[in-house]
Amino acid sequence: MLPQLEAAELPPDAVEVGRIADAWGVRGWFKVLPYSADPEALFSSKHWYLLPSERGARKFDGSVELKVSETKEHSGGIVASAHGVDDRSAAEWLRGSRIFVSRASFPSIGSDEYYWVDLIGLAVFNREGIDLGEVKELLSTAAQAVLVLQYQQGGVPRERMIPFVAAYVDAVDLIARRITVDWQSDY
Repeated sequence: MLPQLEAAELPPDAVEVGRIADAWGVRGWFKVLPYSADPEALFSSKHWYLLPSERGARKFDGSVELKVSETKEHSGGIVASAHGVDDRSAAEWLRGSRIFVSRASFPSIGSDEYYWVDLIGLAVFNREGIDLGEVKELLSTAAQAVLVLQYQQGGVPRERMIPFVAAYVDAVDLIARRITVDWQSDY
């Protein structure tokens, strides 16, 4: 049986937070692959918006709303159930769907804490005002998160990595869309 999903517009502040990996069990539950080490945004929102996978057959066009009834951690992963997804076949049909949630539904965080999605695209300058690049992504390592910057050198795109720790990061200004670091361009 196909899931019962309604077409819905993505919220203007929609953020992609994961994808549906596969069915889990026979009662319509499904496995979720979160894009963050801390999937709190998945747990805090009861309205997920799905877009079809970028690869493979498109099972639906546009975006649809998935009304989540329960989300929980299970064996080191995330599983969820939703209204209208009542059996394994319906959950399998969702496989590969990209999950978006409204940024407004993210839980609040403390000072000097940042959601990775808020850091992507910020310009990074060192203390001397030299442009080191733009945050392309973040990596999670065993020791700390790492900013991956993209910049141009001689017309050739390059990457630079800077540990996202207080020893190197002086300031993050989300409003000015700028990060100041203690780092040199030849490191």
